[in-house]
Amino acid sequence: MVPGPTDKLPIHSLFLEELGEAMRELGQPGYRAEQVARWLYQRRVNSFDAMTDLPAGFRRSLEERYQFGALESLRVLGSEDTTRKYLFRLGDGSLIETVLIPASPALYGESSDRRTLCVSTQVGCAYGCKFCASGLDGFSRNLNAGEIVSQVLRVEELCGERVSNLVFMGMGEPLANYANLMRAIEILNAPWGVGIGARRITISTSGLAPQIRLLAEQPLQVRLAISLHGATDEVRQQIMPVNRKYPLQQLLEACEYYVGRKKQRITFEYILIEGVNDREQDAAALVRVSRQVGAKVNCIPYNQVDGLEWKRPSEARQELFLSILERAGVPATLRREKGHDIAAACGQLRRQSLPVSGG
Repeated sequence: MVPGPTDKLPIHSLFLEELGEAMRELGQPGYRAEQVARWLYQRRVNSFDAMTDLPAGFRRSLEERYQFGALESLRVLGSEDTTRKYLFRLGDGSLIETVLIPASPALYGESSDRRTLCVSTQVGCAYGCKFCASGLDGFSRNLNAGEIVSQVLRVEELCGERVSNLVFMGMGEPLANYANLMRAIEILNAPWGVGIGARRITISTSGLAPQIRLLAEQPLQVRLAISLHGATDEVRQQIMPVNRKYPLQQLLEACEYYVGRKKQRITFEYILIEGVNDREQDAAALVRVSRQVGAKVNCIPYNQVDGLEWKRPSEARQELFLSILERAGVPATLRREKGHDIAAACGQLRRQSLPVSGG
């Protein structure tokens, strides 16, 4: 685990058994671990002083050893479709974003209470996808597991509602922070923790083939999404530098391995960018690779970012692209993306809030 800005360990990074070990080290009975966990994940307190059924001396000992993952809410933007974007400041002053996405009535019905939280795993991003705002200001550091878990707790506190689904598709490349990501997911999934079902958790990656194979060996049945955005090496290398290290065929072989081990379908996320990957031949190539691994496709019109040249295709072009996939029998959807009016693409709000560097 990576501590925060002090030498104290983040309390939300600990498994229940690790809490138990800490209790014994502090001279407390083992059942204190369950008590602390209840305060953290059921009652959602923000300080050790609030754990009122624990002895005062014990609370002071916890305070000396551990810290809460304090996420300071700097800005909350709400869109007309009720998408909410949160800008948080971490204990070391770093900024991250988390986005709460409501259910689509067209997909889930008007009464659906589905709420998906798009969670960040890094401060910035080192992978430099050409269409993405997250990496424009470079990579700073990985988030520790407590900072990942705390995004879920803090958003639920701010919005007053429970999150039903998690997508690790916010700032950063989740599989580049593999150990902290998996630790956080175990805590978020655990009955003593946040209690979100594994099948309601999706990890998105730009294509880190070795980590995809590693993820395939994990027992939790989390879902996998691949940020594909190009179905040929030529297109992917134009917009996704990661393709130079892990070319398309190597990525597809890792996906086949994952599907074979997990026995579940993966999703190809495909951002439609005008004149780059929205041509009919691009759709035909996407049909071929989707069939190779049995993937479904989520087409997403590009969410424009200030300072980048890319544009979204016309709606007619989007519909034509989707129709080619559907006629070929590839399960596909076209996401009318939410939050367009609040710059909800990952990294945009953070960039607006960072100090301007001198030229």
